[in-house]
Amino acid sequence: MNSPATRSADRSAAETESERGPFIAVIGNPNTGKSTLFNALTGLTQKTANYPGVTIERHTGSVTLDERPVTLVDLPGAYSLAAQSPDEMVAIDVLLGHVESMPTPKAILAVADATNLRRNLFLITQLAELDLPIILAVNMTDLAEKKGIRIDCDLLGRELGVTVVPIVASAGGGLEALKQRLAAALNEMPPARPILLPTVHDAAKELHHKTIEAGLHLTEYEVERALIDAQGSAERRFEYTAGEALYEELQLIRSRLSAGSSLAAMEAKARYGLIAKVLHDVESREPPPTTFADRLDRITNQPVIGPILFILVMATVFQAVFSWATPLMDLIDSASVWLGNLVSGLLPPGAIASLLVDGVIAGVGSVVIFLPQILILFAFIIVLEDSGYMPRVAFMTDRLMRSVGLSGQSFIPMLSAFACAVPAVMATRVIPDRRDRLATMLAAPLMTCSARLPVYALLIAAFVPERYYLGGFVNLQGLVLLGLYVLGIVGGVFTAWLMKRTVLSGPAPTFLIELPPYRLPSLRSVLIKLWSRAKVFLTRAGTVIFTVAVVIWALAYFPRPATITDAFIEQRAATEAQLTGPALEDRLTELDQLESAQLLENSALGRIGKFIEPVFEPLGWDWKLSAAVVAGFPAREVVIAVLGTIYAVGDGEANETTLADRLKNARRPDGSVLFTLPMVLGMLFFYAFCLQCVATVAVIYRETNGWRWPIFAWTYMTGIGYLGALLIYQLGS
Repeated sequence: MNSPATRSADRSAAETESERGPFIAVIGNPNTGKSTLFNALTGLTQKTANYPGVTIERHTGSVTLDERPVTLVDLPGAYSLAAQSPDEMVAIDVLLGHVESMPTPKAILAVADATNLRRNLFLITQLAELDLPIILAVNMTDLAEKKGIRIDCDLLGRELGVTVVPIVASAGGGLEALKQRLAAALNEMPPARPILLPTVHDAAKELHHKTIEAGLHLTEYEVERALIDAQGSAERRFEYTAGEALYEELQLIRSRLSAGSSLAAMEAKARYGLIAKVLHDVESREPPPTTFADRLDRITNQPVIGPILFILVMATVFQAVFSWATPLMDLIDSASVWLGNLVSGLLPPGAIASLLVDGVIAGVGSVVIFLPQILILFAFIIVLEDSGYMPRVAFMTDRLMRSVGLSGQSFIPMLSAFACAVPAVMATRVIPDRRDRLATMLAAPLMTCSARLPVYALLIAAFVPERYYLGGFVNLQGLVLLGLYVLGIVGGVFTAWLMKRTVLSGPAPTFLIELPPYRLPSLRSVLIKLWSRAKVFLTRAGTVIFTVAVVIWALAYFPRPATITDAFIEQRAATEAQLTGPALEDRLTELDQLESAQLLENSALGRIGKFIEPVFEPLGWDWKLSAAVVAGFPAREVVIAVLGTIYAVGDGEANETTLADRLKNARRPDGSVLFTLPMVLGMLFFYAFCLQCVATVAVIYRETNGWRWPIFAWTYMTGIGYLGALLIYQLGS
């Protein structure tokens, strides 16, 4: 009889299925084109969230099959179902229906690489043990043909007892046939389960009966995996769920059946034996011809040419970030100024007009203007990842990473930190050793993430001359941006070296990585990923940054002492009585600016800024900049919105000028220039190191299960940023 909790879960799953349609799980080895296929099937219907209780992203999307909505769930890439990491455990939980708010999948869409079926079929034969219908999409068949590989997909399906569909996901080949087979699979019976080790299977079946008698809710599959995979996630779950007596019995059964060997090794040998037999009949290989990709591989893997090529590629990226984005940024900037002038003309002067113009338009607009640069950067990174180049860079950097006590395995999380430190910290879960994982976790936030880019772009555009060299190919602003990215890399590598030589010392880890074949990225997949990034950025601009901009505007606008406004009313009246023509206009403009500056200085934000100014005064910052930086500690890109709001409220002509121009014209009370070269360089150094991101601190806390490491990371990075900015300003001045 089902418990109330079970009935509630079943009811929730039924409600979820009625709303979204049946679920199909998409799974495959890394680098099989699984994400490209998922993007091709679901398009822009995708949603991203975290699985309940873990910081692992869940990607879902809808597709219509036989006029019926179906939800696809893109599971983390896995080489087998012998789960050793949280990512692999999540995949198992989804397949077994153990994830809250997600029903058990009705079918499995497995994706395999046609050029490497032997490796891929290890996972496929394991999936056949889950008692679910399976559709096997054999991807990259065009590449296999070029390599002289012929696969009889019909015979492969008969041998495995599953439906096999050859596809080319990047070009859309075979997708319609795949959709038809997916629709049919929802009503099909699962394949016959392969029994590789009969004695082990019988023992697991008997032990499973005992768990049922004990009132436990473990499946027969989970019990068998716990028996075979010693020290794996399945065994840990069995120990936690079944209790001491049944766990001791499991260990006794394993000891009896293994006979001094390993059940996992015995199973792997039997599974690869089955795979070899299947491939002998269905696959034929001719001597592969030398292709352009092979020649490219020889070049990019050269110990000297490879690093030089990588530097040239990244230099091109940063040149493009400034050169290509300028027209679009100018367009957004002009639209922001036009909208501000329009609102100013429609509304009478006062708090409402200032809120909309100085708070919302100036604050949010000053951040949105950097969207073209961020999208160009993301586009390059996505193309380099999808083409197969990035795993080669990881392999190439293994020697460098090993010199600081890590391995090329740490490169992938650190590379993803160029987009955002939050998924980079989560990506460290693939690193087996805890000390290496922590060292990478502390180094990753030093990489230059997309949130730093608006700050860099603003200061570089305002204070670095737009000069070109080598016939216009090299841009000085792009060189400075590249230097800041290199500074972040050096800081991250130094941090990893320091940690591995002190509190996290240990042997350098081994590193194995699969180098996928070079392939042309799917334009549709690239655009979908790019849209996802843009949506995240714009959502943040429309929520967090909007909220901060409005709050900062309120602090900068109120209170408005009557003594100041009355004094300036009298001065304007006296001026109008004494002057006429252009002289009158100039004097009234000057009075407007003086009044705005005095009101801002006496506002709540002005008082807060004055209070904290002594902390940042040694860096050359005034109270306005100090207040903006402190307000930006929750998320560093917010500082742009805060600066836009502060300098809009405090500038009588804010609607007529860009934020960069307002910063260049900023003055101290004595009339001297505020943003000098030493101060700007110090500020850039501060932002290169300071940990201004609550989300990163929170995810480090979650991944380490305590506050020790996030507090250390914040103190260490902020301390380096402050001391570096202090030295640069004091020595440079």
